[in-house]
Amino acid sequence: MDMKNVVDGFGVQEMSEKFQELGGKVHELSERPMEIVTSAKADLSYHGKTIWLFTYSDLKTIIGPETAFGVLSALSGPILTTHQSPDFSVVLARIPRVAFWCWINLLPFAIDNQRQPEAIEEDGENKPWRPMPSGRLSETQAKRLMWSLYPAAIVASLKLGGLKQCLALIFLGWWYNDLGGADHSCITRNFINACGFLSYASGATEVASRTGLLGTPFSPVAWSWFVIIGAVVFTSVQTQDMYDQAGDGLRGRKTVPLVVGDHYARWSIAIAMAVWSIVCPTFWQLGPGTYTMSMVTGGIIIFRTLTKRSVAADKLTFRIWNLWMVMLYLMPLFRRIKGDSWL
Repeated sequence: MDMKNVVDGFGVQEMSEKFQELGGKVHELSERPMEIVTSAKADLSYHGKTIWLFTYSDLKTIIGPETAFGVLSALSGPILTTHQSPDFSVVLARIPRVAFWCWINLLPFAIDNQRQPEAIEEDGENKPWRPMPSGRLSETQAKRLMWSLYPAAIVASLKLGGLKQCLALIFLGWWYNDLGGADHSCITRNFINACGFLSYASGATEVASRTGLLGTPFSPVAWSWFVIIGAVVFTSVQTQDMYDQAGDGLRGRKTVPLVVGDHYARWSIAIAMAVWSIVCPTFWQLGPGTYTMSMVTGGIIIFRTLTKRSVAADKLTFRIWNLWMVMLYLMPLFRRIKGDSWL
C-alpha cells in the first residue's frame, strides 16, 4: 500500500496544512501590535509637529521674552512683587511652567489667527510651511482644535496661575482675529498688541511667583512699570510690520507702514527707540552700565531701521528689538542688585 494514500487517509496532510495556515495567522497577529505602535508614533509625531508649527514664529516674540519677563520680575523681589526674598533656585525651577503657561495661552490664539482665509492666503506667500497653507490641517479641523485648546488654557491657568490674564488673552484674541482688530486700524492693532504683551508679562510673573487664584504678586510701582512697557510696545511694535508689508497688503490690513508710509513708519520707530532707551533706565534710577546697554542696542535698532530696508534686514531688526525688550525686563532686577555698582 502506498504510504501517501495511508497518510491522506488519516487526514494528516490536511491537518498539517491547517496548522501551517494557523501558524501564519498567529505570526500575522503578533506583528500587528508593532504596526499599530509604529503607526501611532508616526501620527503622534505628525500632529505634534503640526501644533509646534503654529507657534514656531512666536518663540522669539512671545514665549521667550515673556517667560524672561516673568522669571526676572519674580527674581526682582520687592521691586516689582510682594515677595520680599524670592528663592533663586525655586524661581528658576519654575521656568518650564512659565514657558508652558505662555505657550498654552498662545497656541489657540495662533490657530485662530492662522485659520482665517486671508491668513492662509498671506502665509501661502510668506510662510508656506505653516500648517494651514501646507495642508496639514483643514479649516474645520483647525477650528475644532482651537476650541478644544481654550479650555485647556483655562485649566492650566487655574493650576499654575495667571487665570485673569488667560481670560484677557482670550478676549484680546477674539478682538484681534475675529472682530478685525488687527486689520481695520493701526492704532487699534498696536493697542491690542500692547495689551497682549502686558497680559503675557503679568501672567508669567504670577506663574513664576506662585501666586494664588485671587492674589496679586505686584508691588505698587509694578503698575507704573507696566504702563511704561505698554507704551513702549504701543509706540514701537510696528517693527514687526516692516518686513511683512507685502503680506499685510494682500489682507488689506491697515498697519503703520501701510497707513503712513514706509518712510514715516521707520521714523516713528526711531523716535520711540530714542525716547524709551533713555526713559526706562531713568525710571529705575540706574547707572551708566544700564544706560549704555539700553542706548547702544536702541541705537543699533534706529540705525538698522533707517538704513537697512530689505525684508531680511527688517526681520533681523525685529529680532534685535525683542532682545532690547528683554533688556528692559532686566531693569527691575538690576535695580534690586544695584547698590553702588555701575548698573
